[in-house]
Amino acid sequence: MQTLKIKPIGTAHTPFTEPRDVVRARYAKGTIEINPEYAKGLKDIDGFSHLYVLWLFNKSKKDYKLQFCPFRESIPPPRGLFATRSPHRINPIGLTIVRLIKREGNILHVKGVDMVEGTPVLDIKPYTRRDRKSSVSNGWLDEVQR
Repeated sequence: MQTLKIKPIGTAHTPFTEPRDVVRARYAKGTIEINPEYAKGLKDIDGFSHLYVLWLFNKSKKDYKLQFCPFRESIPPPRGLFATRSPHRINPIGLTIVRLIKREGNILHVKGVDMVEGTPVLDIKPYTRRDRKSSVSNGWLDEVQR
């Protein structure tokens, strides 16, 4: 099997110091500081309202289970890892959609950060109209929320 090398492009600065605090993230503001050597890659990003941010769960426990009862729903049946948003992943990669408030040089001011302070950022991509889906099913979450 091939080993992958991934290099962070920046760091997230957020009000959260512990992973358990992130549940309040929906309205949280923070910044994403892009490393100076990658700042030129931010050209034209100002025109987008939202961004995908790929990041590393650097404070997540390294243990994962392929089936488990998610922490908010401890009632069986167990759910499959890939049907949850658990931070305990085989590859500890996170994905977040944030609202871009403004850019100042290599600093992106954003809203909706669900990362802890100092999280390594792996990549940023613009969120566009074509990414919106009109018919979305929430799988087993629909059952739990009833």
